[in-house]
Amino acid sequence: MFIVSTAAAALGYGVMNITMSASPIAMQVCGHPFSDAALVLEWHVIGMFAPGFFTGHLIKRFGAVSILAVGVLLNLLCIAIALSGVEVMHFLISMFLVGVGWNFLFTAGTALSLQAYQPEEKDKAQGAINFCVFTVMMVTSFSSGALVTTGGWTLLNIISLIPVGITGAAVLWYVMQGRASKSA
Repeated sequence: MFIVSTAAAALGYGVMNITMSASPIAMQVCGHPFSDAALVLEWHVIGMFAPGFFTGHLIKRFGAVSILAVGVLLNLLCIAIALSGVEVMHFLISMFLVGVGWNFLFTAGTALSLQAYQPEEKDKAQGAINFCVFTVMMVTSFSSGALVTTGGWTLLNIISLIPVGITGAAVLWYVMQGRASKSA
C-alpha cells in the first residue's frame, strides 16, 4: 500500500511537472504567442487546485484507489489529446486534464498512504514520501526543457506514458492483491 501510494503521488507529480514545464516552450515552438501560453497555464492551475474543494469528498465516497484510477485515466487522456495536435485548444485541454489528474493522484495517494503505516512511523513515512516526490520533481524539472527542445513535444508525451503506465500497473496490482486476499 505504501509503495503504491508513494508511486502514485510521485509519478503523478512527475507527469504533471514535465508536461506543464515544457508546454510554454512547446507552444512557442509551434508559433503560439505568450498570451496563449499564459491562458493554458491559467487553466492548468485551475485544473490542479479547483478539484481540491471536492477531491476529499470523492475519496470518502468512492475510495482512494478509485480516485487513483481516475487520475491515471485523466493523465492518459491528457497525453492522447497532447499527441493529437498542437493547436491552443490541444494544449489547454491537455494541461487542464493533467492538472486534475495530478490533483487526484497526489491527494488520493496521500490519503492512501495514511493507512500504510503505524502512528509511530509517520515521520519516517512522510519523509520517504516527500523524498520520492521531490526527487521525481527535480528530475522532471531538469529534463523537461531538454526533452522538449531536443526531442519535441511528441516525444516528451510519449515518454510520459512510462510513468503513467507504471502508476496504472501499480494501482491495478494493488486492486488485484486486494481481491486475491479477499477470496483467500
